[in-house]
Amino acid sequence: MNIESKQSLHKPIRLGDLDLPNRIVMAPLTRMRAANPELVPTALHAEYYAQRASAGLIVSEGVFVSPDAVGWADVPGLWSEAQVRGWSTVTDAVHRAGGRIVAQLWHAGSLGHPDFHAGRAPRSASAVNPEQQSVTAAGRKDTVVPRAMEKDEIRRTVADFGRAARNAIAAGFDGVQIQGGYHYLFNQFLNVRTNRRTDAYGGSTQNRARFLFEVVETVVEAVGAQRTGIKTGPATSETGAFVSNDETLATSEYVIDRLNEFDLSHLLLMGAMTDLSATPLAPLATLAGDGMFRHFREFYRGNIIANVDMDRARGNRLIEAGLVDMVAFGRPFIANPDLPARFAAGAPLAEVDWPKVYGATAEGYTDYPSFQAVAA
Repeated sequence: MNIESKQSLHKPIRLGDLDLPNRIVMAPLTRMRAANPELVPTALHAEYYAQRASAGLIVSEGVFVSPDAVGWADVPGLWSEAQVRGWSTVTDAVHRAGGRIVAQLWHAGSLGHPDFHAGRAPRSASAVNPEQQSVTAAGRKDTVVPRAMEKDEIRRTVADFGRAARNAIAAGFDGVQIQGGYHYLFNQFLNVRTNRRTDAYGGSTQNRARFLFEVVETVVEAVGAQRTGIKTGPATSETGAFVSNDETLATSEYVIDRLNEFDLSHLLLMGAMTDLSATPLAPLATLAGDGMFRHFREFYRGNIIANVDMDRARGNRLIEAGLVDMVAFGRPFIANPDLPARFAAGAPLAEVDWPKVYGATAEGYTDYPSFQAVAA
């Protein structure tokens, strides 16, 4: 039975300058398949993303904007000519399959590790250990105290994002998404625990957000607002230095409200990632878990993509309630390459083979069968 016509997830939508056939987004998923010294995507990446081209929109795995940005092993970059050529193979495959794909531009900041930087500490807002773990070639390692970025390093990083955005368009991506959330570089500037600067990039909310908005302005100038989206918001794992405080919500409200000035393609907003009931963000966990989206719908006038713990029923309900415009699915897309077809038929979903999520081969990556193959 095909129940597609009854589902809000299957209604078309215009996102920036893209006309999308449905509202099902493939969320960015780090999969560690660029196991080569140049961090170049391969034919395996092309096959993987093309298998998932029935999504209304694919957001690529986080893609590092420069060698300084690297903070996770075997993740592809977007700063070299070889990487642009590799990504061109990927985007060509997605487009031949009828899909649309944007590149998520990423800088890990202090979640990097000296293993990635010839023994030197990674760069961040201030010399504050985020107390997380970095995924290195030798396995997970505790993060270290980073080096505080000098102003000229901030300027170079802003330029790196602009270059990576231009490279993304040259590689055939349909747009870009700035990774401005979770524990990564921009949240390291926004977070009062990890930003102890006393210059123009520290102190007040406006100063702590300055770096992020310099990047937004640069990327918009490089590729246009309608090809630029952003992932940001207060959701983290509530661990280490990233435990919410009295300024967390107000900071995100300021950032998300100000994003309205740019007429961006979209905002990807993550829901609660852990129990917030005993934190300053407790109000965002109310209303059956939809408090995050209900709250920020009042601040952001553009397209909102919801993420975290989504299923078909919840996705349809959030869209029908007007709280979000699209819904991003991460884990379901790992094991269900044609997820929209399964949703349309109301079919059960395949389970993820968790030990094979990360690795260098096709196992657990491109070997999940399609819904049609399973039905046959």
